[in-house]
Amino acid sequence: MALTLTEKAAGEIKRVMGEQNCPETSVLRIGVAAGGCSGFQYSLGFDTATDSSKDQVSEQHGIKVAVDKKSSLYLDGTVLDFLDELNQRGFKFNNPNVVKSCGCGSSFSAWNFDY
Repeated sequence: MALTLTEKAAGEIKRVMGEQNCPETSVLRIGVAAGGCSGFQYSLGFDTATDSSKDQVSEQHGIKVAVDKKSSLYLDGTVLDFLDELNQRGFKFNNPNVVKSCGCGSSFSAWNFDY
């Protein structure tokens, strides 16, 4: 799997899924899309369908995670964590492929991948 969830991130995802009354078949869909001031931005959302020809699916800490194959190139080796600190609260992507990120931290540039 291109991306790893920490136990803390999985706990927060379970909490949000419960609040939103997500169906048992829901998966956490993580992706990379064009946008932001540095070129790419992360996407997180819930989905009820996956396609084995287009998605990599794994189960981590009780959460089913789906990453489309195109995004997996940019997310290879990434760890998704959740911070709950005095000055920061939210999900944090620790991505070794990032070569530059914007000042606000919501978008990034990555190595060029040929696929």
